[in-house]
Amino acid sequence: MSDPGGEESGSSPILERLAGRVRTRRQDLALTLRELGARAEVSERFLVLLEGGRANVSVTRLEDIARALGTTAADLIADRPFEPAAPSSRVAAHGPLVALIGLRGAGKTTVGAAVAQRLGLPFVELDERVAERAGMSLAQLFDLHGVQYYRRLEREALEQLVAAGEPAIVATGGGLVAEHTTYDILRRSSITVWLKAKPQDHWSRVVAQGDARPMADRTGAMNELEGLLRARRALYERADHVVDTSSLGLARAIDRVVKIVREARAA
Repeated sequence: MSDPGGEESGSSPILERLAGRVRTRRQDLALTLRELGARAEVSERFLVLLEGGRANVSVTRLEDIARALGTTAADLIADRPFEPAAPSSRVAAHGPLVALIGLRGAGKTTVGAAVAQRLGLPFVELDERVAERAGMSLAQLFDLHGVQYYRRLEREALEQLVAAGEPAIVATGGGLVAEHTTYDILRRSSITVWLKAKPQDHWSRVVAQGDARPMADRTGAMNELEGLLRARRALYERADHVVDTSSLGLARAIDRVVKIVREARAA
């Protein structure tokens, strides 16, 4: 992981103040250096230098770190108290939404629909809400407008769902966790459950859904899938609960999620 725009520097009062504020904000959010590095796309070594007052950080890189900390670069260098930060452990344990996260093929639709039916709750596919907002299919959306437009509509769809304040089981897109602002909204307003699975199970479930495209380049596609799981693992692990659909199977995974929801609503 590269750190463009940052290098080791001698300490100064400004860098020392910045170091202390970054460290305080990170600790308030209960983030490890590794987690912050993954969110801001910088190395742990660079963050060690930054929190030690020895990193000559660029404005662009500081903005990345600030965004990952849920604040702004101006706030990080300001000489005033932070607004209270929501800890990343859990701040909305009794929120009305239960959000399933994980890569495609994790079982979000199957598990989510079954859990919703058993609990008498609505089931929402966030991607369907995005398509409705766009007035076109997701394939058309990506072809015409690209991924950034999709991400914007995804955040707006989630914000609308949260604002409604109604309980629901929500299946999210696999890449939502990489969009830090949207993921933070999701975690603040939902009980999050990572549906974890082995790469081969992700693969076979996607193919079973009728999508034969992964078979076009089996070796390359599987390597890409495994790499994506590794890259996002730290983000998925920030969920409130983990349910392994490979070891449990989908039927028992449904039982486990139902239990999680019932216990949360009874607390």
